Amino acid sequence: MREWHIGKNDGGQRLDKFLLKSLPGVPPSLLYKSIRTKKIKVNRKRGEPSQILQEGDTLQLFLAESVFLDAKSMPLEQVLAEQKVNLSVLYEDEHILVVHKPAGLSVHEDEEQTDHNLLSMVHAYLFQKGEYRPSEEHCFAPALCHRIDRNTDGLVILAKTAEALRVMTEKIRLRQVDKYYLCVVHGIPYPDHARLSAWHVKDEKNKKVRIYSKTPPKNAKKIETEYRVLAQKGDLALLEVQLHTGRTHQIRAHMAHVGHPLLGDGKYGINAEDRKKGFSHQALCAYRLVFAFDEPSTCLSHLKGKEIALPQSQISFLSLFDGI
Repeated sequence: MREWHIGKNDGGQRLDKFLLKSLPGVPPSLLYKSIRTKKIKVNRKRGEPSQILQEGDTLQLFLAESVFLDAKSMPLEQVLAEQKVNLSVLYEDEHILVVHKPAGLSVHEDEEQTDHNLLSMVHAYLFQKGEYRPSEEHCFAPALCHRIDRNTDGLVILAKTAEALRVMTEKIRLRQVDKYYLCVVHGIPYPDHARLSAWHVKDEKNKKVRIYSKTPPKNAKKIETEYRVLAQKGDLALLEVQLHTGRTHQIRAHMAHVGHPLLGDGKYGINAEDRKKGFSHQALCAYRLVFAFDEPSTCLSHLKGKEIALPQSQISFLSLFDGI
């Protein structure tokens, strides 16, 4: 028998959902049978699958020891302890982190980068600070609140707690976190300020998206991209872009659709000449966040009205434009 104590990151979940996440190798049918036959109890009383766990509850699990064999404890902590951390933190409190992700680094594990990514670096950073102990968590780990492309530079928000993750992802869904980008495009957009509307369709097979101005297919989703020209040099323009919707590759695909592909973008532009000039990936940076919260008090209420921005010195392509 093992006892698990429910901490603040595990409270607020259904008993069955918590167990399915905490014991991913166990068949769901066995877990439900164990609850039904009182082999899993909450505070020494029979639990129900739909019961909401509270911080401070204790689970008694009368299960075979083999059920608990996983890779969550010491081996992972040894990896985190030894991992080198090179993390640029722009903001941190007890609930969230805002970090600067360089272009070329994936935000999480993918088919190309399985162990070197932003999320694993944040886990190591928090472990080495003593703020994250995988062996003490049943099903929560610090998590991404949103994503940016591997070859896009810029700010990423991560949650340290389950409550912060729930609140921040809801704020983002409600469009209460304003995201601003800087990018360099070919050609000078006209007018110098516009809010563009179109329809967006993901092409999963080719890992691209398609943009439609008229007669969109049934699976299309509306997108809105607002840009403002900040500077120009020759045939290049520096834009500030605000996303009013958040779709895959939205800025890259939408600007290319209106005739202004991003400098260095080989997926939605032709960047053979850009590569010769040293631009091997899109000149795009998620450089500013504004927390435009208008909800009642939450664990993140202290962020209301706060703005976080990258220093200009950390945005490499700004050197193309004098006086910016």
